[in-house]
Amino acid sequence: MSVVTESLSTPEERLAAIPAIELMDLRVGYGRVEVLHDVTLVVPRGSVVALMGPNGAGKTTLLNVAAGLLRPTEGCVHVSGIHVNGVAPEVFARAGVCSIPEGRGVFPNLTVRENLRVFSHASSHSVGQIEAVAFEHFPKLAERRNQLAGTLSGGERQMLSMCRAFTSEPVILLLDEISMGLAPIIVGELYEKVGQLAASGIAILLVEQFAAAALGVADYAAIMRQGRIETIGQPADVVGSLSEAYLGRMSA
Repeated sequence: MSVVTESLSTPEERLAAIPAIELMDLRVGYGRVEVLHDVTLVVPRGSVVALMGPNGAGKTTLLNVAAGLLRPTEGCVHVSGIHVNGVAPEVFARAGVCSIPEGRGVFPNLTVRENLRVFSHASSHSVGQIEAVAFEHFPKLAERRNQLAGTLSGGERQMLSMCRAFTSEPVILLLDEISMGLAPIIVGELYEKVGQLAASGIAILLVEQFAAAALGVADYAAIMRQGRIETIGQPADVVGSLSEAYLGRMSA
């Protein structure tokens, strides 16, 4: 425990001082190919961190490590101050990590209600309570409650995926490209919900190519290139670095 944490007077203050997740000195590879090189990223409790950069920068790989789906070859992962290297993904989930992957992450052969019932296994709430919360946030899903998830529109499937965050009340939510293939008006609606989740105190680490939407809700932004975090700061401070990361450095 740090000196700063020890100086806080109440358990609540000490808990709030512990980051939601700490990814420290990570090296990660696929076989002999290393794709993350000494990456460190801390997401404070209750904050939103946007992880941005060009394709192939290592962003999704970093999210997979944070979700427990990929083990680092070096470095440490802490969730709420607990060392979780090497444990199964379900242990990450029990520790408060909720991951919504690119591709919507729903069961296409189950109805909307059946998907919500599956989500209830990771929640302390009843199925009825989960349905009430989900349909309050996403009224379109209430209209399609008995429809197979695979027949929903892309935006509706993403809404259904995000219901997991509203019903499981995680410590940290991992979002990977929730705007992929969606119309701007749907992206705006989804990011309004991201803002509501953040306001409720859930920490969020998100990967997003739709820079305007991501930076609009982010407290901090980290820019990745070639498996390294090159810049991190408040959104207004990293815009120039973001353009450089996508377009490349101009030669003199």
